[in-house]
Order: sequence, then C-alpha cells, then structure tokens
Amino acid sequence: MTIITERPPDVSLTVYVGIDTHKDTHHAAIIDALGRPVADRQFPSTEVGHRALLAWIAGTGVAEKVGVEGTGSYGTTLTTFLRGAGLEVVDVDRVDRKARRFHGKSDPLDAHSAAQSVLAGRVKTIPKTHDGDVEAIRFLHNARHFSVKARAEAITMLEGAIVNAPEHIRAPLRDLPTKALVETCARMRPGTVTPGNLDAAVKTSLRCLALQILELGTHEHTLKMQITTLVNATAPQLLDRFGIGFETAAQLLITFGDNRDRITSEGAFAALSGVSPIPASSGRTTRHRLNRGGNRQANRALHVIVMARLKHDADTRKYRDRRLAEGKSKRDIIRCLKRAVAREIYRLLKPAKPLKKST
Repeated sequence: MTIITERPPDVSLTVYVGIDTHKDTHHAAIIDALGRPVADRQFPSTEVGHRALLAWIAGTGVAEKVGVEGTGSYGTTLTTFLRGAGLEVVDVDRVDRKARRFHGKSDPLDAHSAAQSVLAGRVKTIPKTHDGDVEAIRFLHNARHFSVKARAEAITMLEGAIVNAPEHIRAPLRDLPTKALVETCARMRPGTVTPGNLDAAVKTSLRCLALQILELGTHEHTLKMQITTLVNATAPQLLDRFGIGFETAAQLLITFGDNRDRITSEGAFAALSGVSPIPASSGRTTRHRLNRGGNRQANRALHVIVMARLKHDADTRKYRDRRLAEGKSKRDIIRCLKRAVAREIYRLLKPAKPLKKST
C-alpha cells in the first residue's frame, strides 16, 4: 500500500527583511524562515539607495514581508518605493525592548530585531500610503498647528513685554483687548535704535512681535480654508455630523490615512484611537478603565466631539444623566461616549465593499 503525502512548501528561499531607517542611511537585515541571520547591509536614503536595497533583497531570496521602522517619518519614501515594487510592507512601530536591554543597540541589531518581529508575526500594521489628499491635509494641518501655537506664544510674549515697558509706553496699551493691542503695536513708529534710546528699542520689540502675530494669523486663516476645502472633498459626511468641525475631521482622516482599508474593523479603530475599554476587574468588581495608549491626537479629537455634544446635544445629555443614575462615574461615561463616537466615525469612513459580480 502506497501512502501519498503532500510535499511541504519549499521555504528555503523565503526571507524576511527588517529595516532600521534614519535621515541619511537605512540599515537592512535579512533572516531566513527559521530566523537565522542571512545578511545585513547599509544603504543611503536616496532613490539610488532604494534601488540598490531592492536589488540586494531580490538577490538574496524571495521576501515574504518587509518590516520598516518609522514608516511615517524617515521611512516614508522607502515604504512607498517598496510597496510600488510589489513587496508587502508592515510598520515596525516599537523595537523589542527586552532584546535591546540584553543585547544593546546598534543599527544592525535594530534591523535584525525588526526582521525577527516580522517573522514572529508580532507586527501586522499596514503603513499609510502617504500619497493622496489625506497626506495633503496632514501637511497643511501640521503647518496650521505650528502657526496657532507660535501665534499664542507671540501674544503671551507681547503682553509680557508691555508689563515691563516704561509707564508712558505701557499706559495707553494697558486696557486694550488683544486684537486692538496687536494692531496698535503694529502701527508704532519707533525710530532708530541708538545707545541710550530705550523707548526706540521697546517700541521696535513691540512692533516686531505684533507684525509676527498678524502674519501668523493670516497664515492660520489661509491654511484653515485650504484644509476645509480638502476635508469637504474627501469626507463631507464627517462635517455633517453634530460636534465635528474641520479640525477634528482633519485629524480623524489623518489617523485613518489615504488607504482606509488598512483599518479592518471599528474595534481596531477604537484601539488605534485609545478608546477601546481596558479590563480593570478585581474580585467582585467588574469594570473597565480608560485606555491610555493609541494615537493621542485622535483620542483628543474624539474627546472634543464628546464635550461638544455633552454641552449642546440633548440626547447625549440624557444618556449622561441615565448612566449617572445607574452609578457610573463621569469619567466612565465619557469613555463610553468616546467609544460610541469611534464606532460612528469608522462607519462614516470605512471603505465601501466592492460589489460582487453576478454570474
């Protein structure tokens, strides 16, 4: 009697790649299907270096997966290049701290650790594509965030400078509201700064700060209009929902990325946003606590939406009052509301399933 068995798949040529990315260079390590080191090498972070890296991988074996550290920073262009070449890329967002503690840190060690994480299946996150309107929103959003922060700091500095200014300069500015104060200082004519002329130096300082505030305000307004235009074109359904403005909508889109299919369920989005409940039960107590992980900017956007609805939406306030009567704390109620909003956002942004072809 002959027993026919299937031959196992040949994995002798299968390799796994880990890449530690930096500003000027990338270090890649290759291991086989059994986790044994095959080779490692450093490449420049240029298009020529990317091509050399791809050729080196192809000459070593058949790459099952490539793990890249920093797919949203130093590894962005490399990730796009490798995906364009048909390789499956996953994001290695955290190094193995235990391995680093016992074996130290270096570029080859980090690259090898990334490859081991890919082989073990510990990293599965699909990186963002960084090639569409959401990426454009991200750039504009970051620039506007800087303008808002810099403008607030400049206003604080201007008000502090006025407090310490000579009384005859300070007196007419003392009781002005912020807008009038900035406009008044911007119109100052300080004259030439010379030794012994304190007034000219003080007025020059106030005028420079005021002009910077006005310029940053102009940039902030322009960027806001541009972000709103892109958000309206990308996901107008977000802005139609109560409590969601252009800024929170932009942040939620940035969290999703251009390739929305990388987030496979509303539970995954809740975990990504740090609003998935964490068990905190003990003995006869059964409860959940806040999740302090995840993307904190997305978590903040959900928090802003919940606070707006608690203030202005009657149904949300009724829910809060009912849960308070049941003995829930305000913190737990906010956690539940943020989880519900995350579910709502996912359903608004998840990609539509392709229609099945009729036979």
